[in-house]
This record gives sequence, C-alpha cells and structure tokens, in this order.
Amino acid sequence: MLTNEERHRNPWLASIHIDGPLLLALVALCVTSLFVVYSASGQEMDYVWAQATRIGVSFFVLLLVAQVNPQHYRTWAVFLYLLGVLLLVAVLILGVTGKGAQRWLDLGITRIQPSEMLKLAVPFMVAWYCCRCPSPVRVWHVAIGIAMTLLPAGLIFLQPDLGTAILVVSSGVFVLFLAGMSWRVMGAGLFILACSLPLMWIFGLHDYQRRRVLTLLNPERDPLGAGYHIIQSKIAIGSGGIEGKGWLQGTQSQLEFLPERHTDFIFSVFSEEFGLMGVITLLAVYGFVIARGLLISVRAQSMFSRLLGGSITLTFFIYVLVNIGMVSGLLPVVGVPLPLISYGGTSMVTMMAGFGILMAIATHRRLVMSY
Repeated sequence: MLTNEERHRNPWLASIHIDGPLLLALVALCVTSLFVVYSASGQEMDYVWAQATRIGVSFFVLLLVAQVNPQHYRTWAVFLYLLGVLLLVAVLILGVTGKGAQRWLDLGITRIQPSEMLKLAVPFMVAWYCCRCPSPVRVWHVAIGIAMTLLPAGLIFLQPDLGTAILVVSSGVFVLFLAGMSWRVMGAGLFILACSLPLMWIFGLHDYQRRRVLTLLNPERDPLGAGYHIIQSKIAIGSGGIEGKGWLQGTQSQLEFLPERHTDFIFSVFSEEFGLMGVITLLAVYGFVIARGLLISVRAQSMFSRLLGGSITLTFFIYVLVNIGMVSGLLPVVGVPLPLISYGGTSMVTMMAGFGILMAIATHRRLVMSY
C-alpha cells in the first residue's frame, strides 16, 4: 500500500504507480533527444517522427511495467532467464545477419533482438538466486552468480555484440556486489581478468575488435580509416568550447564529417552545439536519474527489489560511462548508444522497461518480508 504522505503529495501519479521526479528527468532527456536527433540527422523530420514514435512506445511500456508488483518479477525470473538463453541459442542457429552480426530473429511480421531481453533477465535471475542465499553471499554463491551471467553474455559475444555483452555482465555483477560480494573476491576476479587478457586478445577478439583497441591507443595511425571516427569525434567535442556553437550550427555534424552522428556519436554533436555548459547540464540530469534510482533501491522493502533496482540503475550508469568514454577517445568503440538520447528503439524500450520496474519498486508500498 502507498503511504498517506505519498498519496497526499501526488495522488494521481501515485495511483498509476509513477515516480514524479524520475519521470520529469526521463522526459527531459527524451525531449533533448528529439532536438539533437533533428540536428544530427541533417534536419530530417522523418528521423524525428520515428524517434518520437519510439519514445511514445517506450513510455507506454514504462507505464505498463510500473503497474506490476515487483514481487511478481521474482516469480518470473527463472522463466524469463531460460527463455532468453533459448532465444540466444536460436539466434546463433537461425538468426538474421545484418552489418556483419547475427543478432536478430525474424518472426515474419517483425524482428526481435533477444540480447536486449537479457539486460533485464540476467539481473532478475541473479537477484532471485542471491535472495535464496545467506547474506552476505559467499564465494561459491558468487561463482554460481557469475556463471549465470557469463552464459548469456558469452552467447551474445558470439553474435558478435561486445557492447551488449559488457552491459549484461555488468548487470549481473552489480547484483552480486549489492548482495555483499567481498572486496577480496572482487580483487581476485579483477586479477584473474587481467591475467586472461592476453588469451582474450589472441583467441577471444575478432580482427575488427583488435583494431578498435589499437585505434584507441593511437587513432592517428590510420586517420582516414579506423581512426577517423574518434578523430572527428574529438574535434567536434573540443570545438564546442564553453558555450557551444549553437543548435544546428555544429560544423562537424552539419558538414557530415562526423560518422554515426545520430546514433553512437550523438554526444559529439551535442557537445559541439551546446558546449561544456550543455554537457554539464546533461550530466547533471543523468546524475539525478542515477541518484533517484539508487534512492528508490535503498528504500525498497525486499532484498529482491533492492538488488534488482540497484542493478538497473548502475547498468544505466555504465551506458552513460561507456558511450561518453568511447566518443571521447577514452574507451574503445563498442557500439553502446547514449541512453535515451541516441536514435534507436530497441535499447530505449529496454531501458524504459527498467525504469518502469524502478517506479514499481518506488510506488508499490507493501509490507513484505525482507529476504
């Protein structure tokens, strides 16, 4: 049940299980997306209408998901996880190939990308498992949780889709961290990861992925080839200065020097047109969303809700960190969009579903047993 204080503060939003402050921040990001997509696409209204449609669908999904009591997700966790893994196997066998990657299943009337489903199914499953373990989780519990995470992440990596695989791994690891994984175990895991990097470099990465890492270290080695994206992106970010060149006035984007400017590299367009002040404002909104999500998670009344909400929020943080890092030349390019700003629909719907879960956690105030 909702508390009397919450109902009095905003009875209409409370009745439909919507958290007002979080909703305002999400709306601000989506409105910003429409303006930046219009500029980055060369003032093509078709892109804007398509993005607006995706935003509308995403908010509808958010509203639907918010109506579900978070404890029901615990009941569905195993089913959703197993279904997601089976769909990933089906993608490797029957999937449709596009742009050199086999990531989609053709259902006739539409295509689906099952890897997006695992961004939520994995934290569901790991949180479900951790709730059945004594707190804090022990080493063997962490090992089982890591295995649950690496199975779908490995299948996604084989598509290949390194960016989504990183996000899936992050979502599972964050649950284990919030469940009480010790710093000693985390240190050991990082040590094992560091020792395995040479093997991953030789046997795990595709040639184009190795080129991306080498390009990160020295983009000028191939300025008209592999390094072109990063060089042009850094020029756009730096040329924005303090106040920016103004909306629709960015030369790198308007003169089409910047590739993928309405998708993965849209942050470069934003930085060029709105400058440092705009970037600080955007980061402040992102920071508010993350802080609000963590606050909702801390106030959750069951361990499952706390773990799930915290993982969703911190995975959103990874989205922001990886995208801004890669377009700034601090991380390799892995194809992670700028959340709620980049042009595209699938990842936006998944993120909004996650925020719907957060709003459900915030507004379904029931006296439940903490696990």
